Amino acid sequence: MRICGLKLTHDGAIALIEDNRLVFCMELEKLDNNSRYSMIDEASIIEEILNEQGYEISQIDHFVIDGWGGYNPDELAIQPRLKLGKEFNYLSIFNNNNIYELKVAQYQEENLKRNILEPLKFDGLKIKQHQISYESYLHVTGHVLSSYCTSPFAQNGEDAFVLIWDGGMFPNLYHVEYKTNTIVNLGPLFLLIGNTYTIFSQHFHPFKTTGVFAKDDLGLAGKIMAYVALGDCKPQLFDIFDDLIGRGFKNAMGYANVFANDLKKELNNQQIVYEDQDILRTFHEYMGKMLVEKLSKKVKRTDRAPQNLCLAGGCALNIKWNSIVRDSGIFKHVYVPPFPNDSGSAIGVACAKMVETSNKMSLEWNVYSGPTIIKNNPTSGWGSKAFDKKQLAQLLFSDGDPIIVLSGKAELGPRALGNRSIIAPAVAKDIRQKLNLIKLREDYRPISPICLEQFAGEIFVPGTPDPYMLFDHQVKDKWKDRVPGIVHLDNSSRLQTINKLQNPFLAELIYEYYLLSGIPLICNTSANFNGRGFFPDVYSATEWGMCRYVWCDNTLYYKN
Repeated sequence: MRICGLKLTHDGAIALIEDNRLVFCMELEKLDNNSRYSMIDEASIIEEILNEQGYEISQIDHFVIDGWGGYNPDELAIQPRLKLGKEFNYLSIFNNNNIYELKVAQYQEENLKRNILEPLKFDGLKIKQHQISYESYLHVTGHVLSSYCTSPFAQNGEDAFVLIWDGGMFPNLYHVEYKTNTIVNLGPLFLLIGNTYTIFSQHFHPFKTTGVFAKDDLGLAGKIMAYVALGDCKPQLFDIFDDLIGRGFKNAMGYANVFANDLKKELNNQQIVYEDQDILRTFHEYMGKMLVEKLSKKVKRTDRAPQNLCLAGGCALNIKWNSIVRDSGIFKHVYVPPFPNDSGSAIGVACAKMVETSNKMSLEWNVYSGPTIIKNNPTSGWGSKAFDKKQLAQLLFSDGDPIIVLSGKAELGPRALGNRSIIAPAVAKDIRQKLNLIKLREDYRPISPICLEQFAGEIFVPGTPDPYMLFDHQVKDKWKDRVPGIVHLDNSSRLQTINKLQNPFLAELIYEYYLLSGIPLICNTSANFNGRGFFPDVYSATEWGMCRYVWCDNTLYYKN
């Protein structure tokens, strides 16, 4: 059984599941140096990607499409490709440059009784000369199943709660029952949609926009999460936040702007002055606090044991919130997939069809299932030589300069996990500034560590295995001066742990570096043009030219 999942809007992707195994997921941004969050607006690329991976359209048993758009035009931001319907929506797409409309499911269920595992069935998916029947699931269905089906809970045959907090929806709690293949909607925790975080922040320096109305910005949340380390939390603002939300909430989609403007008026009326970074830090802490408190209350009102929790939706990229949920002790185990945002939606809707056709809820998958690196020639002015991982470790140790590493298949999701990375020793105090400079990033942005799993507990708190870089860890005092490159302004690190089973090359490289240096970790940041997806090939990395070295599958490329 071959199932092709399609995410056609931002973070566009094509995923293929065959007999309960993820064969690949091609995110459009990771092809041809495309822009971050690229959408699929030309259907012919679907066949081209399938063909490149060795599949014909006729070999696909089911095509499934991620849903998009709400059901209330008064609560929906402007979507240029979208037209709202009553029970489904219409999404425009080109096929060989000819535009047509696809019927798609909506963003989420209109009421708690809706079964999110029930697809809508349609005809009319046009891909080149083909016209194909297809199904479409609610957008939220993809988030629920991309997280649960890839989780250790599904692999172990266990039930789990799933919390979805996406840009356009309230944080909503579900419960997945493994034995019956059912999903129960337990309702929202509170009435703030995910993009409240980014829209509110655009009313304050350094993210401030002109005017009183800000729009959602997909690239902003990570910057805010890093920047709030510069501020101090002012808990006295919590009561003001509560009061404003309690008496001012009306329209979910537009409320973030209303709330921010009301807050500025209230502080002005009370003649209270706070630094902008303190307001941002306080609102960040407020949302995290509310998340934990409301989640705890919601779970206590159910008759289900709080054993397992999956987190997904765009807000599950916030490592601070993920960590306070995990640290709260509400659940024994907390899992976040490497693609909690819409980069996992194609996988998720394909999983939904997998559950229906196979009656199985566990997906066999590997995080390194993206495009294979293209080992082509470098740009002019570069030489090359054979170079194994021991030599690469020696170069890291002796030279200290950043090195682009391109290896095998790209990682899934927005985080570089070692196969499309710029790596460097973490021992130099200026390495964070150097990496941020070459990547044209703000100087407050942190650099993440990749650490050998067996050493993580010696260096970090909690130091637990976290292979996808989605939780916050504190650096122990005795290590702060030894690895300053990965210590954020608040002494935290967005840790990725690694072992030989997960990525043999990367684990062995870091171990070889450890034998030379006594340091079992390295700096890691994504290898890409600014505002683009990961480098797809050697040529792109050398054309960028901001690192002296590019390593790809036992070859070192170097500037002459």
